[in-house]
Amino acid sequence: MKVLQLGKYYAPYRGGMETHLSGLCAELQGRVELEVLVSHTAPRTVREVVHGVPVTRCAELVKVASTSLNPTLPLELSRRRYDLLHMHFPHPMAVMGYLGSVRPRRHGLVITYHSDVVRQKQLLKLYEPFMQRVLERADAILVGSPNYVETSEALRAHRARCHVVPFGIDVARFQRTPEREAAAAALRARYGGAPLLMGVGRLVYYKGFDHAIRALRQVEGAHLLLVGEGPLRAELEALARECGVAARVHFLGHLGDEALTTLYYACDAYVLSSVTRAEAFALVQLEALACELPVINTALDSGVPFVSRHEESGLTVPPGDEAALASAMRRMLAHPEQRRAWGAAGRARVLAEFTQSRMGERVLDVYRDVLAARQARG
Repeated sequence: MKVLQLGKYYAPYRGGMETHLSGLCAELQGRVELEVLVSHTAPRTVREVVHGVPVTRCAELVKVASTSLNPTLPLELSRRRYDLLHMHFPHPMAVMGYLGSVRPRRHGLVITYHSDVVRQKQLLKLYEPFMQRVLERADAILVGSPNYVETSEALRAHRARCHVVPFGIDVARFQRTPEREAAAAALRARYGGAPLLMGVGRLVYYKGFDHAIRALRQVEGAHLLLVGEGPLRAELEALARECGVAARVHFLGHLGDEALTTLYYACDAYVLSSVTRAEAFALVQLEALACELPVINTALDSGVPFVSRHEESGLTVPPGDEAALASAMRRMLAHPEQRRAWGAAGRARVLAEFTQSRMGERVLDVYRDVLAARQARG
C-alpha cells in the first residue's frame, strides 16, 4: 500500500498536528510504503529522510494568516503515484494543491480533521467552499473525539463518513525512571518546595494563559510554570506583574523532550486553561497523564474534556471562569492523595485508549477498509 501523507509541517517542527503526524508515521513505517509532503519554512524545496521516512518540504513563498503558500505543491502532488492520500486539516494550501493537481484521482482519500478554523473568519469564507469540495470526495474522515464530530458545523454534512480515531502518544517516552525522579526532585527544590502548576503551549490567545495567571492570585504560594513561546509573551509577563504574581509565574520558553518530561514529574498538576474550540484535543494532556500528572482542563465543546474527564483524571471548569479555575487549583493542591489517584487513573486511561500503537492500528484499519471498498466498486 503506497500512502502519501499531506500535512502542514513535519518534525523537527513542533506543533499539535506535527506531533500527531510524526507519531503516526512512526507507526505506519514498515507497514505501508510511506512518503510525507509538507511545507518548508524557507523559500526552497528540500528532500530528505527523517527517521527513515522520505519527506519533501515544499518551498514556502510567503505566509498569509498563518498559512504557507507553496506554489510547487500542486506539481509535487501531480508527480506522485499512490494508493491512498491522507490529508491533515485545516490546511488551505493542501486543499488548493489537491484541487489544482492534474493527475486523475484513482486513489483513496482519507482526511484527518484536526480542528475547525475558529479565529480567521475572513480566511474561512474563502477557504470553506474549497474545503467542502475536498471533504465531499473523502472516503473517510478521521476525527480525534466524538465531541468534535457532534459539534463541528463543517462536518455536519459528512458525519456518515466520520470515524472517531483518538490521537495517541508513545507512552514509553514518559516512563518513570530513577534518573527522572532525581531530576524532578532537584527541580522542585529549585522552587523551594512550593506547589507547582504547569502549562504547555504557544503563547497565543486561545490558550487562555491570561486566565491562569489571574487565577493564580487566589492560590497562595503556588508557582505557575509556562512552557512555550509566542506573540503574547510580553503581554503575559506584564499581566503577571500587574497581578502581583510575577515572582510566581515562570516563562520557561521551549524545552527539549527530556526537560519537559522532568517537569511533568516535578509538578503537582497540569493546567489547560484554553478558551476556544481551536483547542481541539490537546495532546499535552496525554503527556501529562502518561506521567501520572492530574489535569485541570476546560469544558470546551471540543475533544478537551473527552481526553481528561472531570473527577476521573482531574477537574474540568468552565472556560474563562477564573474563580472556578482558582478553586480547582486550590482543591488539587490541598488533596495530595486525590491527586495521586487521579494521576494513576489518567495513566491507565492513556494506556487503554490513547497509545500511539492503538492509533496506528485504527488508522490502518480505515486504510484497508477504504481500499477494499474502492476495489469492490471497481
